[in-house]
Amino acid sequence: MKMGFPQLAASKIGRLTQSRPRLGIVLGSGFSSCLDSIQIETSIPYSKLPGFPKVGVTGHAGHLVLGTLSGQQVAVLCGRTHFYEGRSMSDVTFAVRTLAAFGIEAVLLTNAAGAINRKFRVGDFMLLEDHINFMGVNPLREITPPNSSSFVDLTRVYDSGLNSLLLGASRSCGIRLRKGVYIAVSGPSYETPAEISAFRSWGADAVGMSTVPEAIAARHCGLRVCGLSCVTNVAAGASNAFLNHSEVLTAGANASRHAAKLLQVFAQRFGAASSGSVLG
Repeated sequence: MKMGFPQLAASKIGRLTQSRPRLGIVLGSGFSSCLDSIQIETSIPYSKLPGFPKVGVTGHAGHLVLGTLSGQQVAVLCGRTHFYEGRSMSDVTFAVRTLAAFGIEAVLLTNAAGAINRKFRVGDFMLLEDHINFMGVNPLREITPPNSSSFVDLTRVYDSGLNSLLLGASRSCGIRLRKGVYIAVSGPSYETPAEISAFRSWGADAVGMSTVPEAIAARHCGLRVCGLSCVTNVAAGASNAFLNHSEVLTAGANASRHAAKLLQVFAQRFGAASSGSVLG
């Protein structure tokens, strides 16, 4: 990966907006309606930014929004590139690296996930406490020394302070927020019942096809990271139902009102914490 490319994209963003947010948000499948809560200053199609790969999955818009959410300046990636689209890990993590180069200090990664934990239900939200990378590749493998070290400590990928803000936001909204381990697979096929059984034995609570590469890249860039999954289906073998992408999008849309509220209060609490204010 040529590390100068994210800086080029970040430089162009800086010329297109006066906004200088500290918080970045990646909107995954089912979270796009959260845009309705943002006072938009600038919306930039990915196609207008150098180095940004195209987004080709239904439910992922493909543009960068800069604006205000609950009084907090935010940079919002509306859609992401997935490894299963045949993209490189450099492509998958490019947008998050661009946000880091633009000056973001923290990032909230959202996604749709399948429930492995038998206590989880469709429409639940899960705070990522940890992850398992089962995608078969690490995004830092493409980092070329001597630009930076690829030996990043992942003991605490998901920031405890940001997790506390998200938990506090969920309590304030009256939204139950599960906690658990997210396992990332390469996709695009859904998992087999045998795979889900194995993942459950490893300690995974939810499964998806994103987020982990971005989380690793974000930590490599020195960003604080938190992750939020919307449970949009029960994983294979846990019910008699078959899985398809349209039902995942429908379940995400049904949970969108709660997702939007949760992100609004999280952004408010992030701003208060950054300014030293205390929220009850």
